[in-house]
Amino acid sequence: MNTSTPSSCCIVGAGPAGLMLGYLLARNGIPVTVLEKHGDFLRDFRGDTIHPSTLEIIWRLGFLDEFLALPHQKAEKLYGEIDGQPATMADFTHLPTRCKYIAFMPQWDFLNFLHAKALQLPGFQLIQNAKVDALIEEQGQIKGVKATVEGEAREFRSDLVIGCDGRHSVIRALAGLEVQRFGSPRDVLWMKVAKQADDPEWSPGHRGPKNHFIMIDRGDYWQCGYSITQGSFTALQETGLSAFLQQVASASPFSLERLQLEIADWDRVKLLEIRIDRLQQWAKPGLLCIGDAAHAMSPIGGVGVNLAIQDAVATANLLSGPLRKGSLTLKDLEKVQRRRAFATWATQSLQIMISKAGKKPRRKPPGRMELWLRRRPFLPFLFGRLIGMGFYRELPEEAQK
Repeated sequence: MNTSTPSSCCIVGAGPAGLMLGYLLARNGIPVTVLEKHGDFLRDFRGDTIHPSTLEIIWRLGFLDEFLALPHQKAEKLYGEIDGQPATMADFTHLPTRCKYIAFMPQWDFLNFLHAKALQLPGFQLIQNAKVDALIEEQGQIKGVKATVEGEAREFRSDLVIGCDGRHSVIRALAGLEVQRFGSPRDVLWMKVAKQADDPEWSPGHRGPKNHFIMIDRGDYWQCGYSITQGSFTALQETGLSAFLQQVASASPFSLERLQLEIADWDRVKLLEIRIDRLQQWAKPGLLCIGDAAHAMSPIGGVGVNLAIQDAVATANLLSGPLRKGSLTLKDLEKVQRRRAFATWATQSLQIMISKAGKKPRRKPPGRMELWLRRRPFLPFLFGRLIGMGFYRELPEEAQK
């Protein structure tokens, strides 16, 4: 059975970009249907960083205090190691923002909060368990999508389809948009370790990487990441779980015995394949991709969620007017890419540079210039600015009546 759901905008993917964009468009009076392939937001190991620029957006929207009432942790600085020595990598305390810190919050709490806010607006609907199967194309124009919802075939017609469905985007694949891939030398293996009363104190949020090991405080458990050479997971599995856990134990504060109790089989080890890529063109008539669907980021700096939300804000600012007037054109969609292209390119270029630097083992001690730079107090503030706000900040415009 086919049904038709009229909508000015159909957003595919209810992640940070999709729900933020859905909220902002509905706030401007535009009917929005968001399609999500899962039945809830509860997925392990999603990005949990809410950057100062995102908190600024939430403040501008008028619900920062309510948002910060949710359980979270604050990190005014990020720490790491340089040649085995602890170092402050980024300092957010001098940013020109309302909140001068990163908030660490499980992404499902963030998404549930955005969803609840969007549901208060007329014209917004979220449809879950909706698997997109095809695009509806008529006379060279995308007119919506075909999806299977709870086993039923449905059509969702709209003036605009926006792919917010992540780095494995179905929308960009169906649209045949060309992807430029840059690769990455590392992957990450994620694991859970239950907390114990005598666990060592750990700085709020993220700490690391230390010998390729990352720890995130999740309240009642530690989310642990172990960085490996890309493509080496199969070889690790072949050598055996015990040998792998010995590697993790040598880089972490946990004993081998504890890790063996917590991680009893490979099913408790989740592989995150890191990729850095971006679309050559983000749009075609009636269709646009943003967030990871347009530009997949490395986890370096935890900036992927931040950029996706800034994409959403820019998209709402640029397209709400044409959507309201019924005058949307391909040129309007291309404005979004032009607006966000530099921030995307600059961030990915920095991530690629850092990845390449970390791939090569140091063969000689740091030179005088490098040592001099390390001692400069402005570097943590500079990286705090780049990580906390990005290369270009987006703020939501006043709601259109």
